[in-house]
Amino acid sequence: MPGEDEVFDGEVVDDESSDAINTESANDGEEVAPAPAGATAPGSQEHPDTVLAAQRLDDLQRLNAEYVNYKRRVDRDRAVVQERAVRDVLETVLPVLDDIQAARDHGDLTDGPFASIADKLEASFGKFGLTRFGAVGEPFDPMHHEALMHAAWDSSNPELPADATATTVVQVLQAGYRTGDQVLRPARVAVADPE
Repeated sequence: MPGEDEVFDGEVVDDESSDAINTESANDGEEVAPAPAGATAPGSQEHPDTVLAAQRLDDLQRLNAEYVNYKRRVDRDRAVVQERAVRDVLETVLPVLDDIQAARDHGDLTDGPFASIADKLEASFGKFGLTRFGAVGEPFDPMHHEALMHAAWDSSNPELPADATATTVVQVLQAGYRTGDQVLRPARVAVADPE
């Protein structure tokens, strides 16, 4: 009857919406494609609970995407922080390694208990990828070397390559250190240009 409300599945539906339900069900057996989420047919109104559920679903999907991005960022930053911490520790130990190398160069560290301790210490830092570089005769590379002096080329020096065509390291004043591809400290050297 017009003007009376009908009950469908526990919901009270007025005559206008029941007419919409009846016309949708009497569609001559044709399948009706479901409307996309958030879209409404012209002239029809969605139930407030449906609208609220769609909003909550959008909020949940947005929060889930934010969480996934946050987790990726934290995982990426964790590795960066760990590398930075290892690099900072290694940089603080470089003066000690310089003293050990100077003692070796002067012959003060050939044998004895401290020589074995120094070897173990250097081997321990080697596990973190710490390597020493810088040698006489290497071609000068400003990414790995810091030139403190420019010396005259001495072709009588047997350590210098005779066929050098570029600026070459002729003396290592302080060895450089790197971990992996990253230079912790460039080698401080004296260089000379070929004749």
